[in-house]
Amino acid sequence: MEFENRVVVITGGAQGIGKVIAESFAKEGAHCCIIDKQEGGHFVGDIADQKVLETFAHSVIEQYSKVDFLINNAAPLMKGIDDCSYEEFCYALQTGVAAPFYLTKLFAPYFAPGACVINISSSRDRMSQPQTESYTAAKGGIAALTHALAVSFAGKVRVNSISPGWIDNAFTVYEGPDATQQPAGRVGNPLDIAHMVLFLCSDKAGFITGENICIDGGMTRQMIYHNDCGWSYEG
Repeated sequence: MEFENRVVVITGGAQGIGKVIAESFAKEGAHCCIIDKQEGGHFVGDIADQKVLETFAHSVIEQYSKVDFLINNAAPLMKGIDDCSYEEFCYALQTGVAAPFYLTKLFAPYFAPGACVINISSSRDRMSQPQTESYTAAKGGIAALTHALAVSFAGKVRVNSISPGWIDNAFTVYEGPDATQQPAGRVGNPLDIAHMVLFLCSDKAGFITGENICIDGGMTRQMIYHNDCGWSYEG
């Protein structure tokens, strides 16, 4: 029970990667405080709303008086340059960058000794597909926010980010090109991310801060040109 009685705050923790992170911490004895827009036995609210963040943070501190680990996981809206409105783009940044910043600020006086913040970015913080501007901008923002916070919290709180690649939340096992195109030979699943989150929050990672760790099966390291590795470009 490595994290017994530790207090873990997880945004977007009712589904997908966030849910598996919460389950993994709970198995190790931690108390998990989850906020999500999805209904359920957790704090329900939209983290793009400042008042929601303040009410949620107050409820956590009122119950536990401290925070050991903050996992900023909630996913921003993904829309592209053709269809994304100004309001939608700002909403994506509120969810993906402003909310992690403000939650960290709200919990700053209450972080316990050895506390950690883990921001979930994306491999899209360094590469893109067409029509993904709102999501990509938010993920790039939280990756940069990570090293800024790590420096501001030097000696007090370690701050790192994780950039997942293709993660199948249903744990689907893919065969054929979907799997073999990836240097790791398979598509990822939420446990691949949860394992790294728990490692970064452990004493074993005590000398790691300000880092962005890409967990994508090696896809961002694979150089592909026309007619290379069976790929062809049809533009």
